[in-house]
Amino acid sequence: MSLARPNIQRIQGYVPGEQPQEAGWVKLNTNENPYPCSPLVVEAIERAARGRMNIYPDPVSTSFRRAVGELFDIDPDWVLPANGSDENLTILLRTYADPGELVAYPYPSYILYETLADIQGAEHERMRLNPDWSWNIEQACETTSRAKLVFVPNPNSPSGNRWDDETICALIPPQGLLVLDEAYGDFADKPHRMELLKGDYGSKIIVTRTLSKSYSLAGLRLGFAIAHPEHIEQMRKVKDSYNCDTLALAAGTAAIEDQQWMLDNTARIKATRARLTTRLQELGFAVVDSQANFVWSTHEAHEHQTLYEALKSRKILVRFMQFPEAHVDGLRITVGTDEEIDTLLDALADIV
Repeated sequence: MSLARPNIQRIQGYVPGEQPQEAGWVKLNTNENPYPCSPLVVEAIERAARGRMNIYPDPVSTSFRRAVGELFDIDPDWVLPANGSDENLTILLRTYADPGELVAYPYPSYILYETLADIQGAEHERMRLNPDWSWNIEQACETTSRAKLVFVPNPNSPSGNRWDDETICALIPPQGLLVLDEAYGDFADKPHRMELLKGDYGSKIIVTRTLSKSYSLAGLRLGFAIAHPEHIEQMRKVKDSYNCDTLALAAGTAAIEDQQWMLDNTARIKATRARLTTRLQELGFAVVDSQANFVWSTHEAHEHQTLYEALKSRKILVRFMQFPEAHVDGLRITVGTDEEIDTLLDALADIV
């Protein structure tokens, strides 16, 4: 007999992408950056490791918040660092959603929102996207009118498309908050949303970001939320006392300060993304115009799970994803190095 809370027993739990530990894989399934982090990050970690590791880290992450504030031209009091942006999503649920209150999010999208709502005991509702990944705004607004929190990843996953400001603002819940999840924001043509936070709707929006993707620090676990200080003040009450460790904060500060390194890598990924999209289309795939570091592809003549398994047999991992309620499935392919993408494309040409 389980003693776990009933709502925990009922849920399946979020299942991350496969992470093979042995060498030899072409890994294009979990949207990591294929390029190394800035050398300044490594230097910062080494300095911190030789320093005062015997004491707790700065509980309010002062240096990191200052670096983020300078980057986005905001006061550091607008910034809350966390153990990856996923922790900030958890903090938001714990801060704002009582059991029984409604959490809404697009579908198909990042299913972790649903898992976190279940853990909190909140109600949740999927806002069904159209087949072209656009919104049925009238239906969505009926849902958001009842919601305490609305999560919107922009760019979206798994599709990679990005919605415009007018659409985003239409989704703000009248009695709640809109959480704009910008995990992939640096790969978009218009890279960040601070203008929304500084505008008329700013007090109703919270932006979450991560260093896992564009800064090549998925193994570090560091992200941050940006919001008006009254929201950050409440969220800070909920976070763990020392939720970001000394090495992560040192590394994250160095990464934020080395913008050119990040921009150079994102430019390489965008160029490879364009080449990958073109070649997939030549192979008969339909590909969504992506603003992220991955592409969503479907093929009418082949079962997607069969394609995934054929690639896996060649030690090439992509993400096969199914969204049964929307009758959607396909392959989400991370943009790797040019060499990795060539290996993938050669294999697909042979398979299809």
